[in-house]
Amino acid sequence: MQHNYSYESALAASSRINWKVEDIIGGEKKLDFTKPFMPDSLAQVNEIPFLTPTEKMTLNQIRGYEYLAMFGLVEEFILPYVMDHARPQLSGDDYRVRALLGFANEEAKHIHLFKRFREEFEEGFGSKCDFIGPAEDVTRFVLSHSPLGVAITILHIEWMTLRHYIEGVKDNQNLDSQFGSLLKNHWLEESQHTKLDSLMIESLAQRATASEVDKAFEDYADIGMFLDNGINQQAEFNAESFIRATGRNLTASERGEMTKAMIKGMRWTYLGTGMTHPNFLTTVEAIKPEARKQIEAMAPAFC
Repeated sequence: MQHNYSYESALAASSRINWKVEDIIGGEKKLDFTKPFMPDSLAQVNEIPFLTPTEKMTLNQIRGYEYLAMFGLVEEFILPYVMDHARPQLSGDDYRVRALLGFANEEAKHIHLFKRFREEFEEGFGSKCDFIGPAEDVTRFVLSHSPLGVAITILHIEWMTLRHYIEGVKDNQNLDSQFGSLLKNHWLEESQHTKLDSLMIESLAQRATASEVDKAFEDYADIGMFLDNGINQQAEFNAESFIRATGRNLTASERGEMTKAMIKGMRWTYLGTGMTHPNFLTTVEAIKPEARKQIEAMAPAFC
């Protein structure tokens, strides 16, 4: 693979960033429910013509809660995966050991971060929002796949996180600053995790046979389809959350249109932004050029 990543440089960058959950949420640092939480490039609620501006704001914030819950969900399987990868390598290169342990520590911190934001949301939003799960079942399913396949999935997630902040949040002055701070700080650490995960993938791919590489990309696709099925269920949950929050009775056609718009938005948020990220595709091509072509052929369905 062509890159200039190293465990030493990733460790040094992580040490410079080094934020705490308490720096971002808690005390006077609260969500502002008078503002949207998600950029519309991800939320895509402004495309629903029959909603009032207030209702669009409510649905945007519900999508924000979904985002918190979704990342809380994926961090739950990233943490044990990184720990399992690090365990056999707790000797030798000191920078590698410290960087991998730091990677795991930061993923544990991210779980805490998203949990605290969910608690803050639930306290201030005023009605219940449901989410797919439970996390234990999702973790069990994902980790039942090959280590290389899971590592490729995690790299997809990390690159999409960077894209969410850089393209949708960084220069957006309309969003709640607290939610924007969450995405910024998450991005800061995930930008180092892309390097560490690329090094992990490189190590795994070098030892893999051609059939094991094929299996890894089959696993990546399988996990993606599993997530896509969850997206369809989550769209229904979001519609129910909207009805509870607003008291509005949607007609069958309105509910169908809302659900369709949310599925489109979620597919782009959690699948398309990762599948089409050029850095992700560069890594895929280095492992198996045909896999890049296959992913590029599938991507329009999620964009």
